[in-house]
Amino acid sequence: MKKMNPIDWVAMILLIVGGLNWGLIGAAKFDLVSTIFKGTSEICSDNTIAMIVYILVGVSALYMLIRAFMGGEKTSSPTPTV
Repeated sequence: MKKMNPIDWVAMILLIVGGLNWGLIGAAKFDLVSTIFKGTSEICSDNTIAMIVYILVGVSALYMLIRAFMGGEKTSSPTPTV
């Protein structure tokens, strides 16, 4: 497994937060991010901090998608010894 750098960790945490938030929105119509930052439970509310979190989650998703396809590990199979 490839070692993750600090940007990878931040992106992964934001994706987990975003995934859990969307799961809560779908299952219980509850927007956790907006609630944490004192907004309403409506998506795209006038809560600036929550909107910044949503944007960061989206950027993190794009970063991890690009990293998955462009920054994959290069593995070489060991050559057998005879």
